[in-house]
Amino acid sequence: MSDLLERLRGRGWRMTAQRRVVAEVLNGEHVHLTADEVHARAVAKLPEISRATVYNTLGELVSLGEVLEVTTDKRAKRYDPNAHRPHHHLVCARCGAIRDVHPNGNPLADLPDAERFGFTVSDVEVTYRGLCPDCAGG
Repeated sequence: MSDLLERLRGRGWRMTAQRRVVAEVLNGEHVHLTADEVHARAVAKLPEISRATVYNTLGELVSLGEVLEVTTDKRAKRYDPNAHRPHHHLVCARCGAIRDVHPNGNPLADLPDAERFGFTVSDVEVTYRGLCPDCAGG
């Protein structure tokens, strides 16, 4: 489970009512919401929160490294609070559902030296695609 709220408190991030609501909406496991989804859920908790405030807060959280911006296809960017535990994504090719996965092994180490072409590789993103149970059943 994401510990986003605790991480932000630990950083001394000024926790306004609006920022708290955005962080609460993002907090959780397998959370990959679009900015519009974050806004809709935030409005349900704090009706006066503006779309601009949500977008600005998401931008700050990404800049701080506390939330990841995830783009898995041509759909809208999604925001992932699981920024401090290395993981990959499993994406449904039909509905776009995203799950965090933690496979064994080290994909960075699995890239042979001959395939690095002189690059100093520092990060790897793996996206698994398939059909979720709901889409595969119908």
